[in-house]
Amino acid sequence: MLVGPTCGSSCGVVVPQKRDEAPSSKSEVGSAVEGFAHSASGLFAPRVIPMNDRAERSSISPPYPQLYIYHLDAPVPCDRTFFGESFIGNWEEEGSSFLFFSEPAKDIVKRWISPLPGVTLLDDYEMSYEEWQGGAVTSFRAGRFHVRPPWENIKHFQEVEETLPIILDPGVVFGTGTHPTTRDCLAALEIAFSQKKTERVLDLGTGTGLLAIAAARLGARHTIAVDLNLLAAQTSAENIRRNGLEDRIVVVQGRADELVPMSADLLVANIHYDVMRRIVASDSFLEKEAFILSGILRSQARKLEAILTKLNCSILRRWVHEDTWFTFYGKTKL
Repeated sequence: MLVGPTCGSSCGVVVPQKRDEAPSSKSEVGSAVEGFAHSASGLFAPRVIPMNDRAERSSISPPYPQLYIYHLDAPVPCDRTFFGESFIGNWEEEGSSFLFFSEPAKDIVKRWISPLPGVTLLDDYEMSYEEWQGGAVTSFRAGRFHVRPPWENIKHFQEVEETLPIILDPGVVFGTGTHPTTRDCLAALEIAFSQKKTERVLDLGTGTGLLAIAAARLGARHTIAVDLNLLAAQTSAENIRRNGLEDRIVVVQGRADELVPMSADLLVANIHYDVMRRIVASDSFLEKEAFILSGILRSQARKLEAILTKLNCSILRRWVHEDTWFTFYGKTKL
């Protein structure tokens, strides 16, 4: 059975940039990321996603009437010219590719992979856009934030005083804002920004970019939004453009645990626990003044809390949803 995108989306197959291929970004924070990329060990380094680097997206905008998904047993290159306008994007994860279309494309996919050695079409699925996202993607309020998809009629989007508007098109990527961990992270961000001026944020496992955009709306001047999945990174870049925040947020395709050294006042990670462990174990984690850690299950929360205690970190607030999903907001320094 195929399920929707996984929380955090920072596991997957990286499409890395060779160290001699300099990414393009003119912002201060973007330059910092570029410098880090060139100093990274090994042949490959994180890649800054240019704000004009659009995700492979169908000319039909969400919500798509129907999704047609083709599961391949290996990462594959994609060509919009070959696939046509119904091609939405390629989600790569754990050595597999999931090709998304808004119209049936099984024959096209078979022709595409026929010359590729060792690539097999494992399965294909058809489902509604709402089924993939786990429900209709509509506007919602969370604290001061009012999040809406771009296709919702603007006339029905009424601003009130102190509201922070966010336009979010998730495409086929996780991060609509409806998951309890995302809602809790939004609440934690409001608390963090109310307690101390926060200018630099590191968002690890950004997904659609929602939390990075929320941080910018609250006043962060420099935010680095990281995701290993290329489609997620491109989708977040599109959403940042929609909200006019290109000068305050840089999107990086890279491994979350390897980018912890990037300078930040606040670290946000709504991500798989195996990645979370490596983030917290990094020497650079304690250089951040505050943290928001989420996407944690109950047994994992106990382990993570024990690790944070050993590091002399203080958990200032906990959120628990149905005794299943946990979110921690805390500080490394008091």
